[in-house]
Amino acid sequence: MRRTVIALLAATALVAGCGQPVESPVVEPATADAPPPVMPADAPPQEEVDPAALAASPAVAEAGACRDAIGEVVSARLVQRCIAVSPATRPPCNAANPCAVIQGEIDRSCEMYAPGEAKPAECSA
Repeated sequence: MRRTVIALLAATALVAGCGQPVESPVVEPATADAPPPVMPADAPPQEEVDPAALAASPAVAEAGACRDAIGEVVSARLVQRCIAVSPATRPPCNAANPCAVIQGEIDRSCEMYAPGEAKPAECSA
């Protein structure tokens, strides 16, 4: 019985020591003097279409969703073409956008290829 009491007291002492607060390392915020990130030379173009500029266009503001204009199936094919060719990180390839915006992104993306460079099949569809 005495060993059990001593073991329990020792375990209690060990557990009580575990509750001590530990100082966490201080992480300094990024300074304004830090250089901007550099894209690797072999990275594809990372152009993004500014949604605010598209929304400000009168033609876009009047147009409705591509899905409503040409139907679910056809707009889905247009969106897939757009996704396949667009190098943008957040392209406007969404059936909720006007068809002209989606087609414009496809055209813009396909024009980025050099004259001798092979374009994806989606550019000629």
